[in-house]
Amino acid sequence: MEDFVLREKLVHFAHERIPERVVHARGSGAHGWFQVYKSMATYTRADCLQDPEQKTPVFVRFSTFAGERGSADTVRDLRGFEVKFYTREGNYDLVGNSFPVFFIQDAMKLPDLVHAFKPEPHHGMPQASSAHDTFWDFASLMPETTHALLWLMSDRAIPRSYRMMEGFGVHTFRFVNAGGDTSFVRLHWKPKFGVHGLAWDEAQKLAGRDPDFHRRDLWESIARGHFPEWELGAQILAENKAASLGFDILDATKLIPEELVPVTPVGRLVLDRNPDSFFAETEQAAFHPGHVVPGIDLCDDPLLHGRLFLSTVAQLWRLGGPNFHELPINRAVTPFHNFQRDGMHRQTVHKGRISYEPHSLDNETEFRVDGDAQGFRSHPQPVEGPKVRERGPAFDDHFSQAALFWNSQSPAGREHIAAAFRYELSKVESAAVRQRVIDNLAHVDMKLARKVAAGVGIDTPDPRAAAGRAGFRQSDAVAPLQESAALGMSITVSHLHTRRVAVLVHDGVDALGLRPLLQKLAQIGLDVRVVGPRVGSVTTAGGRRFEVPYSFATLPSVQADAVLVAGGAESAAALAASGEAVLYVREAYKHAKPVAVIDDGAALLGALGIAAGGSAQDVARAHPGVLVGSVHGDVQADAVAAFAQSFTDSLRVHRYWDRTDLDAIAA
Repeated sequence: MEDFVLREKLVHFAHERIPERVVHARGSGAHGWFQVYKSMATYTRADCLQDPEQKTPVFVRFSTFAGERGSADTVRDLRGFEVKFYTREGNYDLVGNSFPVFFIQDAMKLPDLVHAFKPEPHHGMPQASSAHDTFWDFASLMPETTHALLWLMSDRAIPRSYRMMEGFGVHTFRFVNAGGDTSFVRLHWKPKFGVHGLAWDEAQKLAGRDPDFHRRDLWESIARGHFPEWELGAQILAENKAASLGFDILDATKLIPEELVPVTPVGRLVLDRNPDSFFAETEQAAFHPGHVVPGIDLCDDPLLHGRLFLSTVAQLWRLGGPNFHELPINRAVTPFHNFQRDGMHRQTVHKGRISYEPHSLDNETEFRVDGDAQGFRSHPQPVEGPKVRERGPAFDDHFSQAALFWNSQSPAGREHIAAAFRYELSKVESAAVRQRVIDNLAHVDMKLARKVAAGVGIDTPDPRAAAGRAGFRQSDAVAPLQESAALGMSITVSHLHTRRVAVLVHDGVDALGLRPLLQKLAQIGLDVRVVGPRVGSVTTAGGRRFEVPYSFATLPSVQADAVLVAGGAESAAALAASGEAVLYVREAYKHAKPVAVIDDGAALLGALGIAAGGSAQDVARAHPGVLVGSVHGDVQADAVAAFAQSFTDSLRVHRYWDRTDLDAIAA
């Protein structure tokens, strides 16, 4: 114990962990930049939204909401989408989520929501899951959660990757221009790679196979130069037009349909650099919805104002004191004056004796903030009426927008939502809780409520029962439209870069036909990965070695976007006799992914109940997304290119949910 080096090393080791975030604990981050398309001076004086030639540095953190730091990435959950802009007027934090709406309207219920969402306190289970009694007990007694519940039960809650996930600012903010004119605004991030999700069965298997699936995808994409990109869009609304929408835009459980207020493209966000230190950057990054810059201001959203207080308290506890803004990842890139001194973990060394404002002893000149045009100044807003702790009548409508979301989904999307409700409520032990949830769903859509009820042993849904319970306030509001295309999920893939194709091979593979095809697919931008019975190599039909970087175990089908079965009689026979290969193809097909077979590789179609010898057209008609082709050794280059194009076209459809036999596939 006299060894001071040993003591210091052990003391540091014992103090290396800091408190994790209460929510959004499981996160991944990246650096990048934002560039506005054209000046937004008409609406806002925010410096980062003025000059199309200027690139503003950013740091982005994605996260799950409910799970702890060591939980899995692919759980069913809301996700955080937090962007820190290092602007020339200070840091601006756009603290958003993957849903445009939240579960509650008022911060008073935020601790209750999180307590209900988290593992149950008597035994600490379940981890990173909403499928348990306390969450659904809370949700069933709070009808305002219904809209967000529809999003949570949809495929939006299990994204294919962070790169294929929308982000939303959730709250209504203000744009303020140089003349003091204001507009309401809601902000959106729309991904360049489209909005795509996982199959629920696929997500569950990924949680076991690769719990870091989203984190790994983000890191590898940036490392390989396939930079994730989003477009910032703004729904800008004149303040005197807000009342005409028919709902209160300060209600965080409501969205503004794009058909009513179009999304104006503002600029692009590109992530092009991975962090150097996960802890120092991703873990210590502190985001705060009150970190705004001149030209962007807050509104009277009661949930937002609770978050303003909560975010500061959270950083004080998590990062050890009031100087968390001086950590390198949180430090502004522009000079600033707050005249704060001292405090735990102070890093800036100030000279002189000034620690107050106004002052005149520094350089013999008077300095004051009050009345100065520099710095942030809140927009003046008249306030009138009694001060009470209650929500106004405009917040009473809990179901019309939930119905709008439901009506906007594809048939497959609706079935996924109903199946998710059935799964979640089947985990709930209390029949009374299950009944209350289904009674609430009856206000959204009676068919949905009946579908869910039939799967969880509940009586016929009764909307009158929900209307009679405490906490339910009747509203006669009617949504201004019945469907919104923007609320559905993309059915086509516009950018194929990084789409992962697993190519199944075995000993005896026809490499002469396969190699030029793989080269062509790689040129298109697909992430082609050869998978075999073992890592290393297989023997080709010509007796040579063919490199195999992945095995069925190290790259399972759930980690691929499509499957391609190589040709070669010996290889195809060996694959058809391999339980792992058969499961690989069945699983990919059941998860509605494109499946292609080359020449003799068609032997594996028997695993799907597809008879050998059928024409490619007949197979495609009966089994959408299944491609049969011929690319053997003597095929000409144009034939290889044609097959590659056909395969590429099949990949442009993210999932083939119109396959009628999915339930019959054992996988």
